[in-house]
Amino acid sequence: MHKNRPIVCMKKNVLITGASGNLGSSVVKKFIDEGYNVIGIVHQASTLAALYKENYEEIVLNLLEEEKCLSAVQTIVQQKRTIDVAVLTAGGFAMGNIANTNTAAVYKQYQLNFETAYNMARPVFLQMLEQNNGRIFFIGSKAGYDTTKAKGVTAYALSKALLFHVAEIMNDEAKEKNVVTSVVIPSIIDTPPNRNDMPDADFNKWVTPAQIAEAIYFYASEKAAAIREPVIKLYNQS
Repeated sequence: MHKNRPIVCMKKNVLITGASGNLGSSVVKKFIDEGYNVIGIVHQASTLAALYKENYEEIVLNLLEEEKCLSAVQTIVQQKRTIDVAVLTAGGFAMGNIANTNTAAVYKQYQLNFETAYNMARPVFLQMLEQNNGRIFFIGSKAGYDTTKAKGVTAYALSKALLFHVAEIMNDEAKEKNVVTSVVIPSIIDTPPNRNDMPDADFNKWVTPAQIAEAIYFYASEKAAAIREPVIKLYNQS
């Protein structure tokens, strides 16, 4: 008789850009708490590796360097075999209406919010198609989703709007695969910088980084496997 072999459960792997930011660090914590291996992509070395010690690996990377992003994904796949989830939180914000938004300002926001996301999403998406499994999450914005709300944030809105279009294209290409690309739209995120900028606001109406991380984890989990939701709105009461 053959003895029953123990079932070995492979840990899933999640790649998170902007891992040391207010939102990124909450996403890191959530996925580590849920037993994932986390690959954190940061612009500068952070304290996360010292904090978590296990199940966290950090890569310092300039997300504007396309070839280095491609190489990083190839290395991760060689070491980990799969990338099961990618949460692309890296980005930036700028004020500006049409009158004071020139093409240089638009291009800067394009680089911060679209190029940094696309340079990582593209090789990850292709890997997920090959393995026939995966979930990608972009971080959108109300202004990018509905440009009637883009007054005063022209360049920011334009750059974020592109994320919705690339998600649509990716979902069309992955129509017969178990690969879904979603765009998370938070309202105002409850972070220390936002509280400092808007001290008179009702913070209870905002959405917290932890709430966003919880939602992303749910949509990446087996419980949401049948959902192919391209837009996830997390507005709370604002």
